[in-house]
Amino acid sequence: MHRPPPPPPSPPPDGPDALFGLQELLCAAEAPEHGPEPGPAGADAAAGLLDVTKIHAEPAAALSPRGRAIIGRFPGARLIEVGSHWNIPRLHGNEGNAERWVRVKRQTLVLGVRKSFEVRPNGRSADWIAPGASNGCAMACAYCYVPRRKGYANPITLFTNVEDIIGALDRHIGGLGPKPEPNQCDADRWVYDIGENGDCSVDALIGDGTAALVHAFRRWPTAKASFATKYVNRALLDLDPRGATRVRFSVMPPADSRLLDIRTSPVADRIAAAGDFVAAGYEVHFNLSPVVIRPGWEADWAELLRHMDDVLPPAVKRQAAAEVIMLTHNRELHEVNRTWHPRAEDVLWQPGLQQAKRSQNGARNVRYRDDVKREAVARLTALIGAHAPWLRVRYAF
Repeated sequence: MHRPPPPPPSPPPDGPDALFGLQELLCAAEAPEHGPEPGPAGADAAAGLLDVTKIHAEPAAALSPRGRAIIGRFPGARLIEVGSHWNIPRLHGNEGNAERWVRVKRQTLVLGVRKSFEVRPNGRSADWIAPGASNGCAMACAYCYVPRRKGYANPITLFTNVEDIIGALDRHIGGLGPKPEPNQCDADRWVYDIGENGDCSVDALIGDGTAALVHAFRRWPTAKASFATKYVNRALLDLDPRGATRVRFSVMPPADSRLLDIRTSPVADRIAAAGDFVAAGYEVHFNLSPVVIRPGWEADWAELLRHMDDVLPPAVKRQAAAEVIMLTHNRELHEVNRTWHPRAEDVLWQPGLQQAKRSQNGARNVRYRDDVKREAVARLTALIGAHAPWLRVRYAF
């Protein structure tokens, strides 16, 4: 007598997503026999920023050694199969997520396989934009452009095929050859931004993608990795970058940060970490970003620059440079913020000072009027000269 087949698993209570029924995933909580090395940098610190209860994963990502290692770090999370990390029902394009913006970022993780590996020219922060190993962030800065890419709350998406990204970079760097002449990005090496759509320091709390990229750049004498961060992950100090990775700590007056930089490390902590990162072999620059014009902004920036001058050691000052980035905002994000963080819009949304702007990716944004921006950049540059003359401004945008 034949036994009847077991019934299929029930759909999760919040929708018809298919739970993984693959036998391989029954052991996902165990470390793979030959998992990726090295492991996550600062994994213990993730508990303060992440409480992952749901993992949306493409099958190939979940079954990869890197994916299984990440899933194993969150044994209590529900695993949900998705066809594409770009299109997840009830997550992307769900206006209701605006009301639980921070909860989605804290509790949701997405795993995918990167399909495109285009290396794009930049010329501002870096010579080139590398194909990123992530998209989205667990932090919730009120001015961030990344959530607009997928619609409403955009938690971390990690791509598990980091070796494919490294292969694409290897081909691109090899094809360029040595840098022919210095530019504002770097005097000697081609600079690749590896974290355009996420924060590599936070990504390193979960998986080893950041570590793999930092280690890869050590073997390319003509290239340098670069990423901006608002999170101090001190475990990155153990990665031994050997001068081939530039960390750009984003800073702004603490009063602005407390209002706008939700779930980030305090500005004072970012500045205090700079000396340790230089000692560990990183190049450290600073993003003065975003510069928000509001009553008292000049005095607060002057105070911040004096603080940097007071506490940063000579080793940091000798190699430091800055990017000055004026606020760019977006009408759709303005409407989202009015749902979850309306106080931020008191300073971000200033129609009397702003004008329409079409961004490089085609988005319709707003920025400060040309005359307002020109005057503000000149004023901030003068403040840097007065209070932190050692801080070379690479570009202002």
